[in-house]
Amino acid sequence: MRRLHTALAVLPLLLVACATPPADPPAKTPQRPPLQLTILHTNDHHGRFWPNADGEYGLAARKTLIDRMRAEVAAAGGHSLLLDGGDVNTGVPESDLLDAEPDFKGMVLLGYDAMAVGNHEFDKPPAVLARQRQWAGFPLLSANIYQGEQRVFEPFRIFERGGYRIAVLGLTTDDTPRLVLPDHVQGMRFRKPAEEAAQLVPQLRAQAEMVIAATHMGHYADGRHGINAPGDVEMARQVPGLDLIVGGHSQNPVCMLAENIRNTAYRPGEPCAPDRQNGAWIVQAHEWGKYVGRADFVIDGGRVNLVKYQLIPVNLKQAGADGRKVVVGDPIPEDAAVRGALLPFHAAGQERLLVPVGEADGVFDGNRDRVRSQPTTLGTLIARAMRARTGADLAVINGGGVRDSLPAGRITYRDVLKVQPFSNTVGVLTLNGAELLDWLAAAAKMSPGSGGYPQTAGLQWQVANGQLLEARVGGQPIDRSRTYTLAINNFTAIGGDGYPKMNTHPGYVNTGLNDAEVLRAYIAARSPLKLAEFAPDNR
Repeated sequence: MRRLHTALAVLPLLLVACATPPADPPAKTPQRPPLQLTILHTNDHHGRFWPNADGEYGLAARKTLIDRMRAEVAAAGGHSLLLDGGDVNTGVPESDLLDAEPDFKGMVLLGYDAMAVGNHEFDKPPAVLARQRQWAGFPLLSANIYQGEQRVFEPFRIFERGGYRIAVLGLTTDDTPRLVLPDHVQGMRFRKPAEEAAQLVPQLRAQAEMVIAATHMGHYADGRHGINAPGDVEMARQVPGLDLIVGGHSQNPVCMLAENIRNTAYRPGEPCAPDRQNGAWIVQAHEWGKYVGRADFVIDGGRVNLVKYQLIPVNLKQAGADGRKVVVGDPIPEDAAVRGALLPFHAAGQERLLVPVGEADGVFDGNRDRVRSQPTTLGTLIARAMRARTGADLAVINGGGVRDSLPAGRITYRDVLKVQPFSNTVGVLTLNGAELLDWLAAAAKMSPGSGGYPQTAGLQWQVANGQLLEARVGGQPIDRSRTYTLAINNFTAIGGDGYPKMNTHPGYVNTGLNDAEVLRAYIAARSPLKLAEFAPDNR
């Protein structure tokens, strides 16, 4: 005990003797300078790798514009990311015939960092999509598509810019299964994007200074999405923590007049104010590469601030006072290397595609907004072609299946394929009058603006607020006990766009006839087409 007491008594002296002299105060970690970050974005490319007949858009001019902006940003000490909101596939025959190879390889030449997976990425069989992912090289992102318990695509990618980390999360509309052929998504589950985002955004916030969602879900002002699955606005309201949503799918320029009020009359060259919901900016650059969106941010002290936003047109033209089309802003020259790389793809299909099919004395209207909201001459023409080929009593084509107008004057095979690029087949459904009325009641619920909006032939009907009030076939009221034949395409028959699933009905026969070939033959047999003879049925 005496020895222990002695040891304890001298311990403080030993501790003092052995103590390290105090060090100099640690040097302060230098504060990071703010990051100037520019997000460049596009969406809904739909095969437009080559400029149109008026010299608008195209990947070569887009390359020039993007390179200019990147150089400008870099010269000011900033950094950039190039993102896309999905739907590279489907829209132009030169691209469709080549499985969008020129489009994905062209996007590599432009230096895309990532893209969201769109519903049209499933227009082709899975083997084609696998090749497209190889051609791309950059990541195709989607967190909410599963096969079993495994995600089919990379859910997110974290990029480093100027010492800062930028997380990009991919999300795809859960409407996809009803928008594509079932065989192309067999075994896949499309979970609700907002639920996946709610799980992942907090994780990404812990890893990155900025969180971006690259989505293919659609922008619906004030969240009014109708029969469509919820889009970007609804997700932003449900999921806090997003700084920016780079969207696609609804194919509109997101430029706001006021809170929750979109400028539906936006014109190229005008200022554009993006949407803001629950702290997240929401942007979308219309479609086809008509614009490149530019969002200039500063990240400083944990805050992400939008400094400026622009929608920059890519050689878009408007009619001048003399009626001639002129470029909005300064013309953008095409990048010679990109044009040279894409030229063989463009030339490959021209000989086949430019074969004349017939003539028309006016434009058959397939404008996306109108064909999805009102009867048009082109909708009538397509439905009549289906009815004539099958001998059906009436025909219905979903407005979303009509992708372009037919020009006045000479009509080529290319023009026909632009109108109907999906290689759908025409089917005939035999129903009794009661079943037909039920089917038409479902068709009547397709809200204007949706892809399901019905274009018809042989049908006169009254619809109010989505309710079927009366229907006539051949001018006569539908008899519930009589048998009728209805021509529809296979996409509608499988329940596409929300129609009743009828491909398993005992009265359904898929003729195997390609819809574009049916239209081509009808035009050739009746050329020259007279616009006045294709006034839509009374509705």
